Amino acid sequence: MRRRQMAPLLMSPLLVRADAPPPRQQVAFGRIERIDDFASRHVDRRPIEVWLPPGYDPSKRRYPVLYAHDGQMLFDPKTTWNRQAWELDRVAGPLMQAGTLRDFIVVGPWNNGPLRAAEYFPQGFLPHLPAGLRDEVVQQRLSGRPLADAYLRFLVEELKPAIDARYATLPERETTFTMGSSMGGLISCYAVCEHPQVFGGAACLSTHWIGGFENRPEVPDAALAYLRAKLPPPQTLRLWMDRGTTELDALYADAQPRIDALLAERGFGPPRFSTRVYEGQGHNETAWRDRLHEVLGFLLAS
Repeated sequence: MRRRQMAPLLMSPLLVRADAPPPRQQVAFGRIERIDDFASRHVDRRPIEVWLPPGYDPSKRRYPVLYAHDGQMLFDPKTTWNRQAWELDRVAGPLMQAGTLRDFIVVGPWNNGPLRAAEYFPQGFLPHLPAGLRDEVVQQRLSGRPLADAYLRFLVEELKPAIDARYATLPERETTFTMGSSMGGLISCYAVCEHPQVFGGAACLSTHWIGGFENRPEVPDAALAYLRAKLPPPQTLRLWMDRGTTELDALYADAQPRIDALLAERGFGPPRFSTRVYEGQGHNETAWRDRLHEVLGFLLAS
């Protein structure tokens, strides 16, 4: 697939600006609250979506928390640019009511529009890239501003303490998870490697190991070099990875098996590690919604 054909696919979940008038997402299960303008010392301010499960009662219990990236795409397809969303409440709510899933809170920071790649591309990959390609990635993909470390500091040092203070959370690492797709899959994996004392699990859907619009093996090579040095012990982590086979996901057919092989070499396996291939599924919110019940079951089964 040529670059001009791939560009809309890569951009599809990405470039919803955090400074646009924030549409209010509606949910069918539980309730959603909005922190309209969360300020940070590390990254640009943005809205935060907080979903509280059906029957949320802080006087009776405390809840695990799932930090899900691209918060504006999580719940309500009527408010998104492409009229697709994860519809997370519609997937999780009935499973909670059936007793299949633990009740949990979802925290969804909005992405930062044109700086989404800068915030989500792991800075730890950059030293492992050839110098010329590293400069190209930084200037062309990351707008000259690698921000993933700053984004994780925002999550860990600012957003999580604010959520733990405001809501009835279980703040321990064993009950704190992160999830994302595409570049959001990259930052989710990076989060558990950089902050294993904070996050006890990650779900990385359609992870964008190639980093850009072309399938350049040097980028997965850099990811592998980083992971060899930084992977947490397998017994301390729940880790989900997957990919489809069409659209942009077709370009992950080489990279994801290499990541899977490294994880197997390091002792990752069932029941704490799962990797899946979804034949015929592409790179879009509808595909991620359709397998979300499996993802949530892996991280948060009751």
